[in-house]
Amino acid sequence: MSEAGRRRAVEIATFVVFLVGITIIFGAVLLPFAGAILWSVVAAIVFMPIHDRICARMPGRNGAAAGLTLLVFAAMVILPTLFLVSYMIEEGSSLYLRFSAGQIDLAAMFDQFQRTLPRWVQNALGRFGVTDLDSASSTLGKQVSARAQSLARYAITFGQGFANFLLALAVMLYITFFLLRDGRSINAGIGARVPMEPTRRRLLARRFVAVVRATVKGSIVVAIVQGALGAITMLLLGVPNAVLWGVVMAFAALLPAIGPALVWVPVVLYLVVAGQLWQAIAMAASGALLIGSADNVLRPILVGRETQMPDYLVLVSTLGGLATFGVKGLLIGPVAAALFMSAWDVLSNDPVGEIADP
Repeated sequence: MSEAGRRRAVEIATFVVFLVGITIIFGAVLLPFAGAILWSVVAAIVFMPIHDRICARMPGRNGAAAGLTLLVFAAMVILPTLFLVSYMIEEGSSLYLRFSAGQIDLAAMFDQFQRTLPRWVQNALGRFGVTDLDSASSTLGKQVSARAQSLARYAITFGQGFANFLLALAVMLYITFFLLRDGRSINAGIGARVPMEPTRRRLLARRFVAVVRATVKGSIVVAIVQGALGAITMLLLGVPNAVLWGVVMAFAALLPAIGPALVWVPVVLYLVVAGQLWQAIAMAASGALLIGSADNVLRPILVGRETQMPDYLVLVSTLGGLATFGVKGLLIGPVAAALFMSAWDVLSNDPVGEIADP
C-alpha cells in the first residue's frame, strides 16, 4: 500500500473511532431523558393526523398548528392522567389511614374468610403453617408493617421524584412541539443518511408508525373500557372505593389478557369474606366474561389488525417488552416484533436486495 493509501486508512480509522466514541458519549448524555424522548416521539406520531388537519385550516402557520396540537394532547392525555394520579394518591392515602386507624380489621376478615373455606383448603393452609388466627395475624402484621416502612421511605424521596417527573414532562412537551412542527423534515434528513435501500426504509418506517399508533390506541381504549366496566360493576355491587379500584384496573389492563384479574380477583375474595356471596359470584362473572372479553375482542381489533400480527405475538411481545424495559416495554415490545417480522418479510421476498422503487 502506498504512503497516501496508508495515510487515508489511518484517517478513516481515526474518524470511525471518533464517531463511535462521540456517539456513545452523546447517548450517555441523552440517557436520563430516554423515556421523555421516547414518549415525545410516540405523542408526535399519534397526534400528527390532528396536526395535519389543523395545518390544513391554518396554511403557512405550522408553528401555531403545532402549538394547538400540543394543547389538544395536553387536554386529552396529560391533564386526565395527572387528575387520575392525584385521585389515586388521595384515595390510597385515605385507605391507608383507615387501615392504620383500625377501621379495617384484616385479622377479623381473614378469620371470617377462613371459616368459609372448604375443609381441604383449611388443611392445605395448615400445611403452610397458617393453622390459626394468631399465626395468620402475625404473618399479616409483619407484611403490613413492612409495607408501611416502605411507604415511609418512599414518602421521603417523593419530592425529588416528583421534581424529576415534572422536568421529564417539560422536556417531553418541548420535544413533542418540535417533532410536530418539523417532524417530516427531520425524518427526511435522517432517512437520507441511513445506508438502506429507499423502498425498504420507507416500508419499515410505515410499519413503525402503524404499530406505534395501533399499540397506543389499543392499549388506551382497552384500558379505559376495562377500567370503566370494572368501576361500574363494583359500584353496582357496593364495593368500597369502586372508582379507585376501577382506575387501578385501567392501569393493570395495560397488561394484555391477565391485567384486570389483578384487581377483580381480590375484589371477589373481599366480597366472599364480607359474606356477600351473590355479589362475589356477580363480580367473578363480570370479570371473567364481560371485562375479560373486552380485552379479547378489542385488543386484536385495535392492535393486531393494523399491525398484521397474530394475537399470540401481540401478547408475548407486550409481556416480554414489559419484563425487559418496564412500562416503556408496552410499546417497545410490539414495535420490535412488528419490525422483526417486516425485516424478515423483506428479506424473504427480496433475497438479493433488488427492490425497485414504485
